[in-house]
Amino acid sequence: MSFLDNLESNLKNLESHEERDPAARKRRDSERASALAAAPWAEKLKNGPYAQDVLKAAAQIGFQIRTKIHVTWLDTTLKLEAKDRRLEFRPTAEGVIAVLLHKGKEERRLPVDLTATGAGLVQEWFGLLS
Repeated sequence: MSFLDNLESNLKNLESHEERDPAARKRRDSERASALAAAPWAEKLKNGPYAQDVLKAAAQIGFQIRTKIHVTWLDTTLKLEAKDRRLEFRPTAEGVIAVLLHKGKEERRLPVDLTATGAGLVQEWFGLLS
């Protein structure tokens, strides 16, 4: 049996085992429901003016303090990273939450108003950077 045949067989066995497990099915259904509930907020974040304003403000402030800002979209989450700090925008069923992290540990969670400008939150994040 070749490596690929063996891998395919293992994956099929794993899938069939997971389908029979009621806890895994409940978890998968719960994850799907939360993703569907957060989808409208993720769409507003991704296509609305707020994200563009955040990126513009981060670029301007990053240039002023000579720090490169790494921007990443992972699925529905927008991540900005500079030095050892991160700012993440996470869509939830209730809205978008901004999470400020330092060395991988969460410092603060703030609700995001997508109708406001993003510059204030970015300035607060950069205030923590210096």
